Amino acid sequence: MSIPVQDISFFPVIDQLLSCYAITTHLSSCIIILSYAIKFCHDFCEWAFFITNLGFSRQPFWGRGSIDKNEALLGQLEKYGVIRSKKVAEVMKTVDRGFFVPLGSPPYIDSPMDIGFNATISAPHMHAMCLELLKDHLQPGMHALDVGSAPFTEGFVWIDDVLIGTGYLTACFALMIGPTGRAVGVEHIPELVAASIENVQKSSVAPPLKEGSFSFHIGDGRYGWPEFAPYDAIHVGAAAGEIPKPLLDQLKPGGRMVIPVGNIFQYLKVIDKNPDGSLSIRTETSVSYVPLTSRDSQLKGF
Repeated sequence: MSIPVQDISFFPVIDQLLSCYAITTHLSSCIIILSYAIKFCHDFCEWAFFITNLGFSRQPFWGRGSIDKNEALLGQLEKYGVIRSKKVAEVMKTVDRGFFVPLGSPPYIDSPMDIGFNATISAPHMHAMCLELLKDHLQPGMHALDVGSAPFTEGFVWIDDVLIGTGYLTACFALMIGPTGRAVGVEHIPELVAASIENVQKSSVAPPLKEGSFSFHIGDGRYGWPEFAPYDAIHVGAAAGEIPKPLLDQLKPGGRMVIPVGNIFQYLKVIDKNPDGSLSIRTETSVSYVPLTSRDSQLKGF
């Protein structure tokens, strides 16, 4: 018995498949939009926390290198538990933030500052957080590497750092490890390297730079700086999709790396290399950084 051709129709099946595809596509779009909405809310809450709970003065402190105003800012960071150790308090007091921001910018408010080339100097609370995480690996005689390739994109959460940017965090490293150690900053924007050197020369950390225990280099921070490896402390200032293997290779057994990892959702990871070479990784906090990228991508705005 033959079946009439008109009774065999695949159009209803195709229609159902297309409907399923449309629903799936719609759901995927909704999930992406929802993830961005969640991240926005999270970032806004962190921003509100630092503005309201930390009670930082939003009054612009204009000028260069005022000890009293720098100490007032650090007093707030200590009061609310961002600075927890005497060592970090002393080094941030010695390395005055006022020498490391562009002329005319207010250095003593808790926010990042634009320094050109799609780069920023970090907010003080993030400098303090990273120094606290790394302080035990910034002892006299140790080696420290400050790397990255791009800064935080200005937004609602002010948690960021740029590679060496203005040289501030690398200068703090140099002061903590002393003349018998080695502090290395790597930056792929030559103008920022020059600015960092100029900033340091005006600050209290000029002697280590002159003596050679503290240096800045032009290069891609994703590959570290093998010349002075292995490092007891590594800081990375941009979010990596995956932790760069060259940096893990240059981390000394017993050393620690602090690096933001992730894409839409990013987390500040603390990586300890055990004596046997294995890694212990924990999450410190959620953050919002731009991607760890190339020089060309940074200059184009990622």
